[in-house]
Amino acid sequence: MRMKKTAITLVALGLLLTIHAQESGIYTDEDRMFREALELYNNRQYQAAQTLFERVASTTENETTAANSAYYAANAAVRLNQVGADRLMEDFVENYPTSTKRDAAFLDVADYYFENGKYPYALKWYQKVEPGVVPFKDKDRFHFNLGYSLYAAKKPAEAKNYFNRVLTSEKYGPQAKYYLGFIAYQQDDYEGASRQFDQITDQELLDEKLSYFQADLNFKLGNFEEAIALAEKQLPVSDRQEVSELHKIIGESYFNLKQYAEAIPHLESYRGKQGKWNNTDFYQLGYCYYQQEDYANAILQFNKIIGGKDPVAQNAYYHLAECYLKLDKKQEALNAFRNASQMDFSGEIRKDALLNYARLSYEIGNAYEPVTDVLLTYLQQYPKDEYSNEIQDLLVDSYLTSRNFKGALELLDENRNYANKSTYQKVAFYRGMELFTEGDYAEAVDVLDRAVRGDADAIFTARARYWKAEAEYLLNRFDQALVDFIQFQQSGAAANTPEYKELDYNLAYTYFKLKDYNSAIPYFRNFENRNAGDPKGQDAVVRLGDCYFVNREYDPAIRAYSRYISANGQEQDYAAFQKSISYGFMGRNDTKISELNDFRSRYPSSTLNDDVLFELGNTYVRENREQEGLRAYAELVETYGGSKLVPEAMLRQGLVHYNANRNEEALKQFRAVISKYPGSEEASQAVNTAKLVYMDMGRVNEYAAWVKNLDFVEVSDSELDNATYESAEQQNLENRTDAAIRGFENYIREFPSGRHIVDARFKLAQLYFSRGEGEKALPHYRYVADRGGSEYKEQALARTCELLLAKEDNAMAMKYLGQLETSADIPQNRTYARQNLMRLYYAQQDYQKTLQYADKVLAADGIDDRIRSDAQVMIARSAMRTGDETKAEEAYGRVIKIATGILAAEALYHDAYFKQKRGDLEASNTAVQKLAREYSIYKEWGGKGLIVMAQNFYALGDAFQATYILESVIENFSQFPEIQSSAKNELSTIKAREAEKNASVNPDEN
Repeated sequence: MRMKKTAITLVALGLLLTIHAQESGIYTDEDRMFREALELYNNRQYQAAQTLFERVASTTENETTAANSAYYAANAAVRLNQVGADRLMEDFVENYPTSTKRDAAFLDVADYYFENGKYPYALKWYQKVEPGVVPFKDKDRFHFNLGYSLYAAKKPAEAKNYFNRVLTSEKYGPQAKYYLGFIAYQQDDYEGASRQFDQITDQELLDEKLSYFQADLNFKLGNFEEAIALAEKQLPVSDRQEVSELHKIIGESYFNLKQYAEAIPHLESYRGKQGKWNNTDFYQLGYCYYQQEDYANAILQFNKIIGGKDPVAQNAYYHLAECYLKLDKKQEALNAFRNASQMDFSGEIRKDALLNYARLSYEIGNAYEPVTDVLLTYLQQYPKDEYSNEIQDLLVDSYLTSRNFKGALELLDENRNYANKSTYQKVAFYRGMELFTEGDYAEAVDVLDRAVRGDADAIFTARARYWKAEAEYLLNRFDQALVDFIQFQQSGAAANTPEYKELDYNLAYTYFKLKDYNSAIPYFRNFENRNAGDPKGQDAVVRLGDCYFVNREYDPAIRAYSRYISANGQEQDYAAFQKSISYGFMGRNDTKISELNDFRSRYPSSTLNDDVLFELGNTYVRENREQEGLRAYAELVETYGGSKLVPEAMLRQGLVHYNANRNEEALKQFRAVISKYPGSEEASQAVNTAKLVYMDMGRVNEYAAWVKNLDFVEVSDSELDNATYESAEQQNLENRTDAAIRGFENYIREFPSGRHIVDARFKLAQLYFSRGEGEKALPHYRYVADRGGSEYKEQALARTCELLLAKEDNAMAMKYLGQLETSADIPQNRTYARQNLMRLYYAQQDYQKTLQYADKVLAADGIDDRIRSDAQVMIARSAMRTGDETKAEEAYGRVIKIATGILAAEALYHDAYFKQKRGDLEASNTAVQKLAREYSIYKEWGGKGLIVMAQNFYALGDAFQATYILESVIENFSQFPEIQSSAKNELSTIKAREAEKNASVNPDEN
């Protein structure tokens, strides 16, 4: 039995051996494959290793082998940067919680990413590691790597915690101190940074990494000499960008040590951040040049600082202004001082800049704001300053030089202590003259009277009285004008005034208007003797003839007219006509007829040819040459239908027929007069004469029936008509204006078609006009102008045009201006009509008509510079509109020589514009400066000029001037949207270009 048992045991043992043998074969294959995979992994054949590890992990039943294979497969995936690698490692940790490699898994991945410089990935995995499971030997590495990963992720506060844990580490301590120092450096804790850097003893680390930062730290700590030494030591071993920064450290250190000459080459070697400097960089180099008195190079740096609003900019602009002054560039200095004065960072700089800005504004003018406002600003901000008296003196004088007389007078009325009586009188005088030039005669009289009453300077008292008289004359206040002219004449200072030479002429005309011809004669004669050949002297001759003519002194009248004709005076056709009429009054009708017929051949275009025909008709009839007389009347009626003489000529035709007993023909003419000119004096006469004709023919009933249909005939009321009119006229003659106005208004109301209706309406219009009530005067002037056939027609037409233009009723004004041009006997009225038609055609954009009328205006004899410049401006504007800039430049050039006021401002702007187009930028700026200095009150042209100046400065390389001027235009010219918009566009373009070079410039800020 024992043997059997043994056999069974042996069999069992054989089975066990067989089974064991099989198990050992399987283990050996897996172990071999795992080892092969591990060898591939260690040889960085991660793809092949991963494949074997995954095969082992999927086939083995050994949990340890499976865990290890999964770990290495995940690690290989990480190193192959495969998508989902992170997930594989996280699955390993989750699936094999008891694996000995679980704690090392996250740390291994983190270390791999760290060693390959992928710090964001490293940080992610380091933060998964449980610090407690990190082996002691790896703790310093773990803390340093995690700290650096946090530092790289720009989390310096968290990084510091880990760097602080390895400060005593022999391997990691120096680098931790370096990064702790650098964190302090970046946080502007320069002392803390210095403490950390000072603890580093590793010379290689000091040489490689710390020299630049130590130089910068010493600079920032104010140790400038040490900073220079360290930076110069580092220069030879640094890369290009670091070299640039080191030059900056050295340059700024010398700057702070006030060693400006030494600073310049280093500051110039700085290349900026990303190739751009900022405003501080430009300031420092500019200031170094300034200290070396190299003002041109200082300007080149300072003027790159644009749009600055900080202490550096205020300092830069102040020193920029000083540099400009040193080089006598006062306009540029004005702008820079103005900018510095508008900043509050340094009160001392602000005050001194404002003082210089005020002085320069007074000296060269100011296109941004009135000089007076600048000076007042200084006085208001620093009322008790040591310079206040100086500024007050400049303020008062600036009113005169800037021509801001309106503001001056208002200011002095409120602050009489700013000026003495003499200055106040001058301001009142110049303001009065300004109002006179603008045509506001009523206000001019008031202001000039204040100058007269000021009576501080005899010359200005006399001049104010003279121009007050002129304004009164133009308001038809002839009596008062005469008083003031006489008082001017009797003034002891009159002879020393520029107006004195015109006195005889004006006195003569005033007496002439008052119909005191005997008093007018000696003054006209005196003026002629002293001004022979002068246009006004010639005018005095013809008016002298008129005075003699009215006084029935025909011989001296003829001599005066003859002298005028021989001198080719402007009104020689008028003089020739008056001369022929004088012969008639002397009974020399043959000579009169001969002169009148000669007139028609000599002056075929004269506006007096209707008068000539009328006088020829009258004279022929008087000489019993009836048919010749009728032909003359007929030619007048047919050729000059709009003439005021047509109704009288038609009436005379009827009278000739009546006197020749041609009653039917007479009645036909009388009816024509009544039909065409109802309500006129001639119509009334025609009715009365027709009555005689009907009576002679025994047809009184027919007359009665006919006259009933004439609404302007009130036979029974004729005496009341006359009495009402004569009452009003008497009040007018006695200068009782209010009573005269009531009388004429009553007449017009009671007798709307009365025989004196034209006279009443005209005289009422004159009274309203003299009181400055144009709206009330206009309908009466229009009535007279529309009726025609009146001695007042031309004067009424002229006033109608004037008042319509004043109320900007341009379409209606053009209608009456056209009538005035074709019918005026007085040359000045024709010129007036043409001048205004020229302007209105320009407003309608009809430039060809504008040019035609401008040529007509310029062709007139004896026009003054004001009219001439107006015509030249219209030529220039039309040429600009039609693209003929050559012609425009020529015309504006002529305007500059003769114009004043706004036309001069316009011409100066275009002078600057054309010079800019030719590339003569400095001369263009000079023109704008003159515009600012002499015509600052005309802001629109000043604003346009400033934009031209800004463009010029930028082309000349002065970005500061260009941008500052444009910013000022944007700020100060909001009432001119087109100018403001143009300035904004220019500024945006410039800032975009400058932002490419200056990091401080924001191209989107405007």
